[in-house]
Amino acid sequence: MNTARVLYRPAPAGIGLVTHPAPHVSTQEPALDSVLQRPDVWRGRFHAPQGGHVPTGHGALDETLPGGGWPQGALTELLVAHTGIGELGLLMPALAALSRGEHWIAWIGAPHLPYAPALAAAGLRLGRLLLIQPATAKEGLWATEQTLRSGACAAVLAWPERPDERALRRLQLAAEEGGAIGFLFRPGHAARHASPAALRLALAPGDGELIAQILKCRGGWSRHAVHLPRDCGDGHTLIDGQNAEGAEARRTRRMD
Repeated sequence: MNTARVLYRPAPAGIGLVTHPAPHVSTQEPALDSVLQRPDVWRGRFHAPQGGHVPTGHGALDETLPGGGWPQGALTELLVAHTGIGELGLLMPALAALSRGEHWIAWIGAPHLPYAPALAAAGLRLGRLLLIQPATAKEGLWATEQTLRSGACAAVLAWPERPDERALRRLQLAAEEGGAIGFLFRPGHAARHASPAALRLALAPGDGELIAQILKCRGGWSRHAVHLPRDCGDGHTLIDGQNAEGAEARRTRRMD
């Protein structure tokens, strides 16, 4: 692109052409600029301004994640082959810190009843927990959207059943509006489909550890695995074991 414009006029011999600096013309419309500043717009190596973050409580993971923790006002997807591999223990340090505030921590559609003594031992204030068991998948999505948007919840844990892209986008927008951290527990094969979530982790059990593969993270580009100790209580100690096997079988049939 030329940086000067030339005003052509016939000139006597020996007199050069007269030039003036070209005025700067913005190639980016204000409306487009506002869109690019939205936190849900991904721009490759460039990214929109981020919201706050809550430390995960795991140093190796905090060092890897942009912002140093779980993104607030956004969805985080935890993709697991089956429940009880340590996915709840991964969240315990952050949930314990959040429960010391005045906001609620909502659990929606959990496949098992949380085990109160183990949660208390992990540092959670049980009086700040809100348990919701919807009767249908549609009710579960509605409850998740409402709690994310309410502004009354610091975090929302949800186990949605086969949500489509439109439903996920509504949940992401609700999290942005309410400022909550939305943790969605989904089956591992959901990684094959796109998602508006700001962060996606594929979790797998290791030898006394939990392996977190970062599939997507807003504000960064990292697909390497983070090895984390399962020292906050695994999935089996954080849930009520009564009828857990039957509940897991029913849950698996619904999610497949």
